[in-house]
Amino acid sequence: MKKYDLLIIGGGCAGIAAAIAAYGSGISKIALVERSDILGGILNQCIHSGFGLERYGKELTGPEFAKSLLCEFRKISADLYTETTVLDLTKDTAVISGKHGYEKLRFDAVILACGCRETPIGALPVTGTRPAGIFTAGQAQSMINLKKMDIGDDVVILGSGDVGLIVARRLKILGKNVIAVLEKSDHCGGLERNRVNCLDAYDIPLKLNTTVTEVCGTGRISGVYAKDLTTGECSYIPCKTLITSVGLVPERDLLESFGNNALPKNVFLCGNCRTVFDTADSAASDGAETGRLAAEFLKTGIRTYSSHPEKSARPLKENETLCLECPRGCILSVKNGRKSGGRCKKFT
Repeated sequence: MKKYDLLIIGGGCAGIAAAIAAYGSGISKIALVERSDILGGILNQCIHSGFGLERYGKELTGPEFAKSLLCEFRKISADLYTETTVLDLTKDTAVISGKHGYEKLRFDAVILACGCRETPIGALPVTGTRPAGIFTAGQAQSMINLKKMDIGDDVVILGSGDVGLIVARRLKILGKNVIAVLEKSDHCGGLERNRVNCLDAYDIPLKLNTTVTEVCGTGRISGVYAKDLTTGECSYIPCKTLITSVGLVPERDLLESFGNNALPKNVFLCGNCRTVFDTADSAASDGAETGRLAAEFLKTGIRTYSSHPEKSARPLKENETLCLECPRGCILSVKNGRKSGGRCKKFT
């Protein structure tokens, strides 16, 4: 049975950053387990720009951000297990299944960087049939960008999460008819930058206080019933494709073995497995901090908990506006028609 100082489960941006930071803090026996055949996680299907500003000081696409992280990762000493799934986890042992069958790995500390999963249509209070043509936003993005598949035309998007907004723009660029984005809340669920650059810039309607109550179709989806939550009125929208972007849930199934008890001090969570972040840069930053905290624990036995919060947008004051030039979303001061407060080269 192989023994490591630190085991990291998940090879997305947070897991890679955690490994790099832990190694830089003096931990040499590290293992990184990833169920896919490549590292990078969701970054590999995000071909749009907007990544890397915080870590590298320049705006990258998702694959470019993943490549930059991998270049750093290759410089450290760590055992890498790809195409490997962790089946069970205790406070000092992980059971894994990979290319060489079942194995057990022992460790002194473990970091869960498993990311998050999308809420599917089956988890929503939506009646009707379950025909083909219904996808989560992440599924659609993967199929379009990685597998070069055609997911259909005449698209309705339920939920205004960031991935849903980005997929809406991508579909418009591909020449698809994006009928509308429906949002049950009274405001857009994604970043303001994505609302402006993805919806407004491509004339995609955003219908607030509206949700899907029923799916229609035999074989392939033929339409949905949309309910106006303000008036209670329902209307039928013909469509051939429905994409849901209605929320993300941290992937923590491996913690079930600990029951309702407090987690052992040697178990850490980071990235979207700990809390869902708005940007990959924030998730990577949280991973790096967690890697350093795990290293401190391994050296001293003292557990310090992560204090890296996601930035939450505050209401704008009268003389403020939001910069939309990059994902940082700087709040700018406006005085005599002049704007100040931008933090990147794009701000002029």
